[in-house]
Amino acid sequence: MQEWADNLNADFGDAVGEVSSFVWGPWLLIPLLLAVGVYLTALLSGIQVRRLGYGLWLALFRRHEKEGTDGDITHYQALSVALAATVGVGNIGGVGAAIAMGGPGALFWMWVTGLVGMATKYSEALLGVKYRKTNAKGQKSGGPQVYLSEGIKGPLGKILAMAFAIFGVIASFGIGNAVQAGQVATAIQGQLPEDTFWTPSWTGVVILVSVGLVILGGIKWLGRVASALVPFMVIFYLAGALAVIVLNIDVLGTAFGMIFEQAFTGASAVGGFTGAAIMTVIRYGVARGIFSNESGLGTGGIAAAAAKTDQPVRQAMVSMTQTFIDTLIVVTMTGLVIVVTGVLGTTEVVDGEEVLVVDSALTRLAFETGMGGADTTGGTIGGLIVAIAIATFAFSTLIGWSYYGEKCLERFTGRALILPYRIVFVLVAYLGAVTSLDLVWGFSDIANGLMALPNLIGLVILSPVVYRETKKFFANPDWRMLPSDAVKAGNGPDEGGEPAKTADTPAQ
Repeated sequence: MQEWADNLNADFGDAVGEVSSFVWGPWLLIPLLLAVGVYLTALLSGIQVRRLGYGLWLALFRRHEKEGTDGDITHYQALSVALAATVGVGNIGGVGAAIAMGGPGALFWMWVTGLVGMATKYSEALLGVKYRKTNAKGQKSGGPQVYLSEGIKGPLGKILAMAFAIFGVIASFGIGNAVQAGQVATAIQGQLPEDTFWTPSWTGVVILVSVGLVILGGIKWLGRVASALVPFMVIFYLAGALAVIVLNIDVLGTAFGMIFEQAFTGASAVGGFTGAAIMTVIRYGVARGIFSNESGLGTGGIAAAAAKTDQPVRQAMVSMTQTFIDTLIVVTMTGLVIVVTGVLGTTEVVDGEEVLVVDSALTRLAFETGMGGADTTGGTIGGLIVAIAIATFAFSTLIGWSYYGEKCLERFTGRALILPYRIVFVLVAYLGAVTSLDLVWGFSDIANGLMALPNLIGLVILSPVVYRETKKFFANPDWRMLPSDAVKAGNGPDEGGEPAKTADTPAQ
């Protein structure tokens, strides 16, 4: 099987790589993603800054609205599903690749991407809830595959929606499945002795069974698993990263100085690294930032549509916190660990050639070095932290993307092929664990990018809807009051009383 995979890589690898580089290059997605994010930020008057605190409170502390509110899962569970899909190997390997190839300044552009991407994520979630539908099983279905056709009337909307759905299904088997399973197998194998009985095949079986048990239970079971797994994996990883930063606190100020300086100069002061032009810094920062938080890809709208809410704006505020947590917290910690430990520019000999250490290997080296060196107990712990983080991050991405692919498939086949899709999905996860197919990365990058194109076009066309819904919601002086708050205040329908005044009640 591996020989077959190697032949495919050799035959098509270069062509796929060129297409992927164009899609994610400086002439297509990077300027488009940034431009749409900046436009929505201006249109909504920086809502991601003004309402971030309320969104975090609603997601992490309030968590849900009143019982019986239309939807499948709570605010918090919807956020957890979105985080499960986005807090993946991009937060570890993606950051390592961005900083290795673009220098420390790439982290600054990942911050910029995350900040403007919050407005994009807000808009996707709002439209996802506003135009969602109820399927034959009584579950909510929404996202670009729905709001593009429902919000944009005529052939254009249908074409954009169908294109998104097709690319979404393809991407779910690649970046959301086989790639993640391969990362889990590699991370686990890297922490075991060479003569161990445990092989990638065993890891593949464990992934197949565990992912199958989760996704066969549907969105409600997936929401419960994600809401329990996501806090553990994020806190565990952040605790390890914080420990490294504290142990190297004396160079933290210097690290921030390098990040800000090299964001605009493209020059690297790290030994062994030749530096990068300013456009290269921006390219890697933006591309890997989007890869990490998925703002603009439209997937956040799919998760948001399942939330129990009667107001799209509330879920939109919750959903935008996903990008904040993913990029401005988790990605930042990974980047700081790499910069403060001074591992940037490290090389290793592979097949007789000296190559730069990048991706997850760079992040693992940073954790090992930051905790005392690879040959120490601390270094071993550092490597173990990264291995566990990769395994849990990748597993969570698997279950999150299974839902995204399922909803995209449902757009043009209905529920008829959902069970076969789930079965094929877990089988592909096994194959991803036992087969190293680099070509999958290229196809995944292309499919991800092609998902973004129809979604970004739709977001611009539907931006007046986002603006009107937002303006209407905040025009009500009681917009902070949820339906359950109104009931508790005696303003709800208890025993024949008048319907509750809520944040949806038009201002007088």
